[in-house]
Amino acid sequence: MSGNEIVTDVVIIGAGPVGLFAVFELGLVDLKCQVIDILDRAGGQCAELYPEKPIYDIPAFPEISGQGLTDNLMKQIQPFGAEFHFSQMVANVEKLEDGTFRLTTDAGEVFITKVVVIAAGGGSFQPKRPPVEDVEQYEGKSVFYAVRKMEDFRDQDIVIVGGGDSALDWTLNLEPLARSLTLVHRRDQFRGHADSVNKMRALVEEGRINFITGQLGRLEGENGQLKEVYLKTAGGELGVPATRLLPFFGLTMKLGPVADWGLDLHDNALIKVDTEKFETSEPGIFAIGDINWYPGKLKLILSGFHEGALMAQAAKKIVHPDQKVIFQYTTSSTQLQKKLGVA
Repeated sequence: MSGNEIVTDVVIIGAGPVGLFAVFELGLVDLKCQVIDILDRAGGQCAELYPEKPIYDIPAFPEISGQGLTDNLMKQIQPFGAEFHFSQMVANVEKLEDGTFRLTTDAGEVFITKVVVIAAGGGSFQPKRPPVEDVEQYEGKSVFYAVRKMEDFRDQDIVIVGGGDSALDWTLNLEPLARSLTLVHRRDQFRGHADSVNKMRALVEEGRINFITGQLGRLEGENGQLKEVYLKTAGGELGVPATRLLPFFGLTMKLGPVADWGLDLHDNALIKVDTEKFETSEPGIFAIGDINWYPGKLKLILSGFHEGALMAQAAKKIVHPDQKVIFQYTTSSTQLQKKLGVA
């Protein structure tokens, strides 16, 4: 074992809400965690795709944003001192003779751990690029696949392309800030919620936004800054002023290197687990959250929280097989309260 290897009890792959809450549950049973994520910050899809969009089905929070949920979870796990390793992914997993795992990331970091927890959501996800020439030169400057700060869109000529919830939600949310806003979809029917469609159509009737049936044709601008978007419509090519373009063509979800780890998969896309411990076909490797599959699985954040709690109990037995696992409640256990710094 070289001095550059990071030795820990548990490595969590994925810093989304489920991975973050796993830090909490593992901390309660005295297990130390290292967390690795392909993104450049914590929050996973919540922070990447809808940081300011409300979530309505987190227990005890009638409404909370993706970023708000992430911030609260980061505060909740603070007592446990997890270390984060961002902008990298686990490229290789090797089981050693003593039963521990050696994980190597594409950034060259090496971890030795007794337990691996895969909490990678849908895997590594990338937005689908629109089939438009030279779109790459505008990305990150005037073409964006997610809204991280709404203020960056204030007083801009915004063109949003898509017919799902993301396109409709950001049409409604950005309209008050925009200098002009045009929604483009290939047909006059939408996949999003009916209420959002009705609100969008009301804005069109009031003349506050434009809706055009068509498809992206070509982009015009210089040095990464858009000036105009040209659309293919039934009436021919149509130019629309645009300083910001938001194409919502969906995401490509890929398991990435996880697919090559020899784990049993469901439809070659999700990791099969049991419902007692949420352990994979490889003892010591667990999968929680959207990336796992079992009969009756619901892809909800709250389901992932539950899975993390049961996983932690099983992980404790692997890391410390000589210690008895005593289940305790945070409301009544002074031992747990001391760990949380509230005793």
